[in-house]
Amino acid sequence: MIKGIESVNVFSQNAKRLADFYKNKVGLKVTMEAEMGKRARIFGFEFGKSSDLYIVDSDMIKGAHKGSRRIFINFEVDQIKKEVARLKKAKVKLIQDTYHLEGYGWIATFEDLDGNYFQLVQVRA
Repeated sequence: MIKGIESVNVFSQNAKRLADFYKNKVGLKVTMEAEMGKRARIFGFEFGKSSDLYIVDSDMIKGAHKGSRRIFINFEVDQIKKEVARLKKAKVKLIQDTYHLEGYGWIATFEDLDGNYFQLVQVRA
């Protein structure tokens, strides 16, 4: 029986650079940094009881992601207007400004340095 999503792993040509983006621009807290093998590094962003995010070096990844719309990482926030304004001020690339999805809540879509899309979501109470 599947109980849920334990973590999301994002592979990058330069995991340090991408982890710094999520730390410095998006505002996530790096909770783990480790060596993986001889050349690879892994950076963890752990969220307590919810799924974790890991950014991992991979020599099989070259350049930016070409299929940006295939996978989205959703970060739940309490105040979407405030968080969207903060990311805009940090010059994070905005893909779609805040919009309402009936029965769900509010969503805004951004792009990270590797071309991956992520969303801020404020779900309905």
